[in-house]
Amino acid sequence: GVKLLLNGLCSNTTVKSLDLKGNNLRTVGAEALGKLLRQNQSIRSLILEWNSLGAWEEGFSFFCQGLAANSSLQRLDLRNNQINHQGAGELATALKRNASLQELDLRWNNIGLLGGRALLNCLHSNKTLKKLELAGNNVPSDILKAVEQALDHNQDRQTILSETHSRTRVLSKEVLSLKNEKARQFLDLMDTIDKQREEIARSSRMSTARVSQLQEALDEQHSIMNSLKAKLQMTEAALALSEQKMHNLGELLSAMKQEQTSVAERHLKELQQQKQEGADREGKLLRELSAVSEKNLLLRNQVDELEKKCKVQQDQLFQVKQDLTNTAAELKLRAVQAEEHLEAEKRKFKQSLEDMESLRIKEVDRMTQHAEASERSLHERIQRLEAVRIALEEELSQVRAAALTERGQAEEELIKVRNQARLEEQQRLEHLQEKLRLMTESRDDAQNCYLRQQQVVSEVQAKASQLSLHADGLRRQIEALQQDLNIKEQEKVTEVNKVKVELQEQIGHLQAERAAQEGLREKIAALERQLKALSSNHREALLDKEGEISVLQERLRMKEAEISRIREEEAQRASFLQNAIMAYVQGSPLGPLSPRK
Repeated sequence: GVKLLLNGLCSNTTVKSLDLKGNNLRTVGAEALGKLLRQNQSIRSLILEWNSLGAWEEGFSFFCQGLAANSSLQRLDLRNNQINHQGAGELATALKRNASLQELDLRWNNIGLLGGRALLNCLHSNKTLKKLELAGNNVPSDILKAVEQALDHNQDRQTILSETHSRTRVLSKEVLSLKNEKARQFLDLMDTIDKQREEIARSSRMSTARVSQLQEALDEQHSIMNSLKAKLQMTEAALALSEQKMHNLGELLSAMKQEQTSVAERHLKELQQQKQEGADREGKLLRELSAVSEKNLLLRNQVDELEKKCKVQQDQLFQVKQDLTNTAAELKLRAVQAEEHLEAEKRKFKQSLEDMESLRIKEVDRMTQHAEASERSLHERIQRLEAVRIALEEELSQVRAAALTERGQAEEELIKVRNQARLEEQQRLEHLQEKLRLMTESRDDAQNCYLRQQQVVSEVQAKASQLSLHADGLRRQIEALQQDLNIKEQEKVTEVNKVKVELQEQIGHLQAERAAQEGLREKIAALERQLKALSSNHREALLDKEGEISVLQERLRMKEAEISRIREEEAQRASFLQNAIMAYVQGSPLGPLSPRK
């Protein structure tokens, strides 16, 4: 049951205290406790009173390994667990590695002298244990005193460390506050500098933006002027082409006038040829007029009128060509009208070109004046912006110099504060050293008082011999009470506590007798060791004697074998002699006589 419970608690993070008092835990329970201590990091208090864990050496060793690996347990109760000196040694090795346990209760066990020494030795490396109860363990008083001194030393060390930590924390907080204040001041200064820089950068960006806008406007004016120039060139080229085409048309009309006389004579013969030539010329004129219309897109109104008139002329020419055979007079009239119309249009177009040229010249003069005025204004604005920039750079250099001086002053103040903090820390350390010296003096006084109390205890120990009979009765009462407590522990906890308090006062007087008994036990152990040594020597001597006896028995067996062999030889010889004698007697003259009996 306890194995299932402890396996469930291995991954628990909320349980802080665990009480398993009087549950008869064995090897499996001790191993489960070791696993719990190795894996769980939330339990702070563990009570294992009345469980006899020390009786199971392997399980208790596993439990001690888990305690060594734990880093959260602060209080451990192992009263009445039958822990001997070997278990105390395992516990001491665990305490050497443990750095969190502060209270350990080992009362009413069987630790003895060796276990007390092991626990005392582990306190030299363990600096966190503050309380160790060893009453009722047959531990000598000098070891108990040494353990108490080590625990007092640990407590003093912990208090001094806590005071130093608190003071260092206070000092660190003050230094951090000073650093934060200086850093805040420095950051404010840097913020002001950054703001000024941002304002300067903003003003410079605005000035550059304005300059760029003005430059873009100037570029747009130049581009507009270039586009106008290009348009003017295109219109001039288109006009030149139209003039050339009109000249070609005039030449064609003059050729047609010259051919009018021959046309009448060759009308019948060359009618188809003239029609073909007229069609070709008409296509050529149409193509040329379409080209002129595409090139004169920017002057659509004027070109449209010209195209309409050209189409009318083309229609008229087409009609003249068609009716050439019918009426030569009409063709001449229409040609004259077309020439007059073309001349009028040409005059109008030239007049419009002259008007446009004058307008262009005026516009160019106005744009150049405007551009020169804008350039002068831009130049003056650039000079003003340059002066503003120079003034801002001078102000920025002054601000930087002021910031550098303020930064140097802040660093000097920080160095002064650091030196002052170091001096205060040294003074506090000296004050702590003085307190430590006073505490050592008070500890020496306490040790002197403790020696006087030891003398009083020795006097009380003389009286303890008179209470031996009473102690036996009390022991029997204690055993009875312990049995009752094992049966009715939950019902009489308060009564047992009162009885234990009374008995502890009386048992304190009997500890001297127990120490004497421990000395007698040590003497008995020494005598037993001597007896063991004598028995071992006696055994060795007996073994030697047995070896000699076995050698002598072997020799005796060999002698007996030799004697039996000699006897056999003598018997054979006797038989041979007897046979020889009998033969001799039988062969002698006295043979028939009977032998003497």
